[in-house]
Amino acid sequence: MAETRTPQCVTLHGASISYFTGKMENYFRVRGIPYRLRSMRQPADKRMFEREVGLMQVPAVQLANGRWMTDSTKMIQWFESQFPDYRLIPDDPLQAFACLLLEDWADEWWWRPAMHYRWHYPVGAHFASRHLATEVLGSVPAPVWLKAWVLRRRQRRGYTTGDGITPANVAAVEASFKRLLGQLEAIFRNRPFILGERPSLADIGFSGPFFRHFALDPVPLEIIRQQAPAVLEWVARLWNTRLAECSGEWVRGVPEDLGALLDDIGGAYLPYLCANADAVGAGKKRFDVEVDGVLFKGARYSRYRVWCLQELRAHYQGLPDAAQAVAKALLRKHSCWEPLWRNEPLPLLPDQEKNLPFRGDTKMVGVNE
Repeated sequence: MAETRTPQCVTLHGASISYFTGKMENYFRVRGIPYRLRSMRQPADKRMFEREVGLMQVPAVQLANGRWMTDSTKMIQWFESQFPDYRLIPDDPLQAFACLLLEDWADEWWWRPAMHYRWHYPVGAHFASRHLATEVLGSVPAPVWLKAWVLRRRQRRGYTTGDGITPANVAAVEASFKRLLGQLEAIFRNRPFILGERPSLADIGFSGPFFRHFALDPVPLEIIRQQAPAVLEWVARLWNTRLAECSGEWVRGVPEDLGALLDDIGGAYLPYLCANADAVGAGKKRFDVEVDGVLFKGARYSRYRVWCLQELRAHYQGLPDAAQAVAKALLRKHSCWEPLWRNEPLPLLPDQEKNLPFRGDTKMVGVNE
């Protein structure tokens, strides 16, 4: 049962150029949930995060009653259930499933290209490292240039060259981003948001990679300006939209022009999740995987992404029978069905992530693992 229809102001602990902090900011703004952003400060806040939510992970949310939360996906689902006015998850079961699938893909697959563009090119790495050295490491008694150097080295080792991006696949990774721009450009030239005249969870999911990375960092921003101006307009439009003031409606069903996105999920993302699950099951912390013609060597394993695969299955299984039949046909059409169920059983920890959004168990593995 919903606690109240008028949420009180929450505190969003994160960083002002953070992927998932930006996603939560877009969600709170669109939903009209009052919040204040508090920049996370290392190293003191690391201890606080571990105490309150079980792990160091940004963003975290502190409710007005003092209770803490973590994991953007589960936090959003919690807010959607507690404050039902102007929800971003559609009532239509098929649309809701499509939104959850697109959000997961935006979160977990586009993270790597976003980090690549930020840290691979000197202009982006200089911008982000100096910003984070000042905002997140401001209390650390060291010169800004030294903190920025440490950050660049750490991020590249952990999230770009240290997560399967090599000189041999940089061009393919960047080509996949430009393909996504073309797909989204086609959608936003026809309607203002992914499912129609009002934002949905799918838009919030894509705000993660776009708002604080692709449309902020110098290199991808220039690409968007030149190749996908409607996408850039969508980034600003989402930030400036409030559902309480939005009179538009969602389209019926799943629009045909989402098919290209689903093709990429079936061709790359779900097979990658399967390869990751194989690695976790085999006890490998690094694995090689070729998906959609791109070879990632030495990608880092993630227990969390095994759980993501299980969550997608659970969302499908929770559909009413009629919606399941339509969803299955849609997934088959776009090569998503087989990889969704390929790995059985999944190598999950006992009760993994059962306490989300209030306590977390796993996270992205550390840069030295």
